[in-house]
Amino acid sequence: MGQAAKVLQLFKTLHRTRQQVFKNDARALEAARIKINEEFKSNKSETSPKKIEELIKIGSDVELLLRTSVIQGIHTDHNTLKLVPRKDLLIENVPYCDAPTQKQ
Repeated sequence: MGQAAKVLQLFKTLHRTRQQVFKNDARALEAARIKINEEFKSNKSETSPKKIEELIKIGSDVELLLRTSVIQGIHTDHNTLKLVPRKDLLIENVPYCDAPTQKQ
């Protein structure tokens, strides 16, 4: 796949991830949309293949971080937040145990 196709694919993937991560939060959706578009526009004239690969790696890392680490919080009271984790974040949640039991 050519670099232009990789860049376009990353751009689309970041926007899809943004829509999933910040669902029902218009302010966060808009801020993320603006930031993604700004970053791509600021590097639009980049021609060095090495630099483009580096930028693609950074963008992929950001997408992974958004998808695996961001949880929405909703203010419910003066000092209270209600966390709204996505289902895909809860799948790999294995509780930690200080005293593991021995297998028999």
